[in-house]
Amino acid sequence: MNRKTLVVPAVVGLLAPVLVACGATDSGSGGGDAMVVGTTDQIVANKQGPAPLDPAFAYDTGSWNVLRQTLQTLMHAPRGGGAPVPDAAQSCEFTDNASQSYRCKIRDGLKFSDGTEVTAEDVRFSIERILDIKNPNGAAALLTNIDAVEVKNEREIVFHLKTPDATFPFKLSTPAAAIVSKKKYDGKKLRDGFEVDGSGPYTMKAETENGRVTKVVFSRNASYTGDVKLQNDKIELRMFDDSGAMTKALEKGDIDIATREMSAAQIKGMLDNPNKDIQLTELPGLSIQYLAFNTDHPSVRDKAVRQAMATLIDRGQIAGQVYSATAEPLYSLIPASIGAHKNAFYNKYGDPDLKRAKNLLAKANITTPVKLTLHFAEDRYNVKEYELIRDQLNRSGLFETSIKSAEWDEFRDAGQRGDYAVYGLGWVPDFPDPDNYIAPFLEKDNFLGSPYSNSEALKLIPQSRREADRTAANDTFARLQDIVAEDVPVLPLWQGKQYVASRKGINGVERLLNGSSDLQLWELNNSRR
Repeated sequence: MNRKTLVVPAVVGLLAPVLVACGATDSGSGGGDAMVVGTTDQIVANKQGPAPLDPAFAYDTGSWNVLRQTLQTLMHAPRGGGAPVPDAAQSCEFTDNASQSYRCKIRDGLKFSDGTEVTAEDVRFSIERILDIKNPNGAAALLTNIDAVEVKNEREIVFHLKTPDATFPFKLSTPAAAIVSKKKYDGKKLRDGFEVDGSGPYTMKAETENGRVTKVVFSRNASYTGDVKLQNDKIELRMFDDSGAMTKALEKGDIDIATREMSAAQIKGMLDNPNKDIQLTELPGLSIQYLAFNTDHPSVRDKAVRQAMATLIDRGQIAGQVYSATAEPLYSLIPASIGAHKNAFYNKYGDPDLKRAKNLLAKANITTPVKLTLHFAEDRYNVKEYELIRDQLNRSGLFETSIKSAEWDEFRDAGQRGDYAVYGLGWVPDFPDPDNYIAPFLEKDNFLGSPYSNSEALKLIPQSRREADRTAANDTFARLQDIVAEDVPVLPLWQGKQYVASRKGINGVERLLNGSSDLQLWELNNSRR
C-alpha cells in the first residue's frame, strides 16, 4: 500500500474464542521471558523505501503496528472501540460549532523515552514535519486539511482546519500524527533505517537481516504517561516469510500467538480438528478487497465496461471457494460492519446476470469480447482469486481476460503511474468511520492516483464531515455509495474476517486488535507465569 493496500482485520464488539487444535502442548514463548507474537507482515528498508519506520513515510500495516507501540498521539482508539480518547493529550475538543478549530491540552509530565519533556512545540514540529516532507508513500494526506497549528503555551495547541472536519480526532489518533523529538528527527528529511524514538507505551529494538526486520522486542517505557494500561513488561514481535512457517512455530511452542495472516486452509483445518491446546479467536473485520480502475485507460474508459464487470463477477463464489470462512461478499466500499453501509452494488446489479451485462455493453456500442489484463501483486494477494475472476469474465464470452502478476514494489508503482487498466488491491481503514472508505478513493488527490472525478461526490464528502454526530451523515454516505455503484471507479469484492490463534493461557487476545485493526500488544498477559 501504503497501508491501504494490505488486508488486515479489525475487532468489533464482543469476540467469542473457539478452542481448536494445533498439536504440541509445550509452553511457548521460545523459553524466554517475553510473550512472542508472530506475523507475516514485513518491514523492509530498500532504495524505494529507506525509512520504513519514519511516520512521515510509513503507511503500511506492519510499520504502523510498530509505531503504535512506540510513538504517542494526542488521541488514540479506546479499548472498546468508538470515538478516540486522549492519550498524549489531557483533553481535546472542538471549540466551535463548525468542527473547524480543535484545541488540545497536553498531559503534565509527558516525556520521551530518553527523559526529554514533550511540549506543544514538539506536537507542532511533528505535524508540520509530515506536511513539509509530504512523502508520496506516506500518510500526509490525512493531515492536509490543517491550515495552521497554533501553540498557545507549552501545554496547549490549537489546530485550525481549512474546512470543517468532524473526523479530525480520528486522524489525530493515527501514526501520521505521531509525536517525535527534534533531537531524533530532522524536520525536512526522513530518518532512514529501523530506529524509533518516542513517548509511547514501549521502547523497541529491531533485529534485521539483509535490510529486513526479523524481530522487534518491545520493552515497557518507564517514562510513558497516557491512557494505555500495560498488562506486560515485554513483547516480542517475530516476522515470518509465510503463514505456514508461522503456524508451525505456534504448534511447536516457539511463539504464543499467530496473528495476521493465516490462510483460509489453515483456519479451516483448525476449525475442523479442534484441540484444547490452541485457541482460535474470530475477529470480525473491517478490511475489504476490490478492483481498481484507471478510468482513462482505453479498455475501461467507458463505464459500461466496468458496469458489465460488476454484473458478471460472482462475489459469493470468490468468498466461498477461495477464502472459505475468512471472507464475505461485499457490495459497497463501506463494509457491512460500519453503520452507514448500503448494498449499493447489489441494489443496482443484483446477482450475476449475463443478459444484463450483454445489454449494458450493446447499449454503449462496445465491441466484444473486451480485452483486459487483470494485474495483482503475487507476494501480497491470492492468485486463485484472480484466476476465478478471469474465468468468470471469460465464460460470459463478453471479455477476453488474462491475469498478470508482479512483485509488490513494481506493482504498486505501476498502478500509481496509471499503467494498469484494472488491478486488485486491499484496503484497511485508518480509522473506523465511513469517510475513510469513501474519501481516499473519490477525492481529487486520491491515494490510487486515479483520474476519476465526480462533481457531486466532491461536494458531498466535505458536507459529510460537518456532522459531529456521524449517524447524521448516513444519508450523504448512502448517496456516495450509489455514485460508486453507478460509475464503478472501483469494484468491491469481499470483506475480510480475521482469526488469531493463541496458545492456552494467553489472555487479552480478544483485545489484541482495536476497531481500526491495529495491534495493541499492551493488552496481552500470560497466566501460565
